[in-house]
Amino acid sequence: MHLLGNIIWIVFGGLISAILWTVAGILCCITFIGIPFGIQCFKIASFVLSPFGRDVEVGRFGFGGLVGNIIWILLLGWELCITHLAVGLIFCITIIGIPFGKQHFKLAKLSLIPFGARIYTKSWL
Repeated sequence: MHLLGNIIWIVFGGLISAILWTVAGILCCITFIGIPFGIQCFKIASFVLSPFGRDVEVGRFGFGGLVGNIIWILLLGWELCITHLAVGLIFCITIIGIPFGKQHFKLAKLSLIPFGARIYTKSWL
């Protein structure tokens, strides 16, 4: 079921989103200061490519991660989070869209606090 969900996700916008996140990561990595933010963009791009069967655990960041998350939230994190929440709510209007809405809620969590977040594969049990 995860494979089918990821295929539908990729066809209907996941691939474009992953490409855009990758381009944003490359642009961030142009400057030395932007490299940590570029790495987070690459992390989000890999999650956007196949969100079904994977989950996000937020936390476990030190002082550098705290500073990075504060800068991230102030510059673009809150806009991305609100966007994913809005899209997730729109998807949840229909029963068919609920699984895709849940993926956008996971993306909202990751796009708000990417530093220290861990993406892991869910177990089948």
